Amino acid sequence: MTERIFISPGKYVQGRDVTDKAGEYVKGINDGKALVIADDIVWDIAGNRVLESLDKAGVQYTKAVFNGEASTNEINRLAGLGKEGQATIVIGVGGGKTLDTAKAVSDQLGGYSVIIPTTASTDAPTSALSVIYSDEGVFESYKFYNKNPDLILVDTKTIAGAPPRFLSSGIADALATWVEARAVIEARATTMAGGLTTIAAEAIARKCEEVLFDYGVLAYESVKRKVVTPALESVVEANTLLSGLGFESGGLAAAHAIHNGFTVLDGEIHHMTHGEKVAFGTLSQLALEKRSIQEIERYIAFYISLELPVTLEDLHLQDASDDDLYRVAEAATKADETAHNLPFPVTAADVKDAIIAADQYSKAYKAKLKNQ
Repeated sequence: MTERIFISPGKYVQGRDVTDKAGEYVKGINDGKALVIADDIVWDIAGNRVLESLDKAGVQYTKAVFNGEASTNEINRLAGLGKEGQATIVIGVGGGKTLDTAKAVSDQLGGYSVIIPTTASTDAPTSALSVIYSDEGVFESYKFYNKNPDLILVDTKTIAGAPPRFLSSGIADALATWVEARAVIEARATTMAGGLTTIAAEAIARKCEEVLFDYGVLAYESVKRKVVTPALESVVEANTLLSGLGFESGGLAAAHAIHNGFTVLDGEIHHMTHGEKVAFGTLSQLALEKRSIQEIERYIAFYISLELPVTLEDLHLQDASDDDLYRVAEAATKADETAHNLPFPVTAADVKDAIIAADQYSKAYKAKLKNQ
């Protein structure tokens, strides 16, 4: 592939209480019927407000409860409900798996997609892809679509009210954006958009990291008090829009591949968020790339300030055997994995050693802090 490709959603709207304007924004896209997807918890947080706004705008809808897993079976079930309700618009309200499912359902129905995240925990909202898992939560594949969502609505008041862990997880996911895009650019590898990285995507990925290092801790402290601050607005945009555009048109590499590898393990790691696993994957990629101790420790220190995992023990993997870590590394280096977007050949043995190295670098940094 020699073409440069940049893709993006049709419209991105961010601001305090924008949920209450969902109806007018949705009606501006299409005046058909909607399928609204959210899980049991999110209906009370934002879903019912979306329905009230749709009622005010005169948009007819079918309410659908998401079962919690972005699996093929769940996508097919919800698409069936959409067909019954003659939906031409699919509205996903909630976290990453809900939004990925909504995009997949919209693709099946061939209509419009509206994405309303209730946390800034991943960069899933803007992308033209879904991460598909088994019914048991094991990573299966990436599913790509012909177009990005038509509308993204990000309510920063809702984001501020979510647990701080969700924001820190989103920061961790977004902080991988430049680390991975940089590798893809150097390798002249193909991005998730299907071409080479554009200058625009490179600039966005760089800016994403800059915003996070400048304002990430301030935003994290803001959500501890559930307040919307300029720092939070900037970080929400970085987590959602900048990271979404940056990863998709900039490319993924080892950080996300290692995250995918972790899904083969059983145990408490399944209770870690996407971003928390990506944080450790980022440290592992930096180790693979032979980055300096100064650069690696900059990331470790930042993660610690956000209470993110930096060691295997933090991921509840202190008892993981060499065989367990090799299984993770094997999954991360499957033929179709993005680890092969690094600008050098990478093997399972390389990745396993990088995981162990990242763990040790973080342990050494923590020990150094204790001795100060």
